[in-house]
Amino acid sequence: MAGTVEQKLAEQGIVLHEAPAPVANYVPFVRTGNLIFVSGQVCFDPQGKLIAKGKLGAGVTIEQGAAAARGCAVNLLAQVKAALGDLDKVVRVVRLGGFINSAPDFVDGPKVLNGASDLMVAAFGDKGRHARTTVGVASLPADAAVEVEGVFEVA
Repeated sequence: MAGTVEQKLAEQGIVLHEAPAPVANYVPFVRTGNLIFVSGQVCFDPQGKLIAKGKLGAGVTIEQGAAAARGCAVNLLAQVKAALGDLDKVVRVVRLGGFINSAPDFVDGPKVLNGASDLMVAAFGDKGRHARTTVGVASLPADAAVEVEGVFEVA
């Protein structure tokens, strides 16, 4: 039976899929003490297709980027569920770090990353409010539009 957090996600039409496997020499998450650090998740959908490909400000809109960031957040939560077995064990979303594949003059990265931040707050309520960094980058793996990493405090 799904926990409270997964029920909130389901109400928004989100069912967590199997956590994506690493594509290089790293692990998807590391737990140390009461923190889980989740490796950057690109914006793959459950079928392994990019939600948005290319650069923000050069073909990818803010709305498409925000949807991609939301997809990254879903992948983060899939990793946390793989680590814990139950998202209700999350005490707090501590931090998100967002990487936006950006044209040189694109300055709206924070608007893009809101797609991930909004999902965390919708899933966890006040426990989903977090510190955050948004960085525009020249490229991302597979030409993904967005990648997001996260730190979670857990019970």
